[in-house]
Amino acid sequence: MLLKETALVRLLSLRIPVLLFLGPRVVELDDAGCAVEIPLGWRARNHLGSMYFGALCAGADLAGGLNAARLIQRRHRGVSLVFAALKAEFLKRADGDVLFRSRDGARIAEAVRRADATGERQTIPVEVISTVPDKYGDEPVARFTLGLSLKRRSATPAPSARPEDRIHVVR
Repeated sequence: MLLKETALVRLLSLRIPVLLFLGPRVVELDDAGCAVEIPLGWRARNHLGSMYFGALCAGADLAGGLNAARLIQRRHRGVSLVFAALKAEFLKRADGDVLFRSRDGARIAEAVRRADATGERQTIPVEVISTVPDKYGDEPVARFTLGLSLKRRSATPAPSARPEDRIHVVR
């Protein structure tokens, strides 16, 4: 487990509380991609004893977006990210701790750089494969394709120089 990166995810949980609730751990985070694990505990389990699909989607969200979030934090602070699409295939019961892995790090880095340089929205498909290594090895239990959408935030417009264009509040 990568402690510093997991701590970053826990800080992110202040804005997205479900992440803190699920207790994800960052296992890998490098230029090539990302791997995140969510334990199958009572918080993530459905009524059949496997991982709830909402928890699976949260894991895919993290694995698909963490590379972009790290680049934005380090070098491209003006870029915002959001997921614009989600396609999911649930192939097998996720009845153990689930590992979510994305290998699209290079494509994500290029899209972040392009969004920052051009100011135009960049949307790319990011694939995340979910496995339960303790039970099924590398056999996928779910596949996700997320539409990662990146755009440079616009600068705030300069205040008008003309006095008649300014709004005055009278008290």
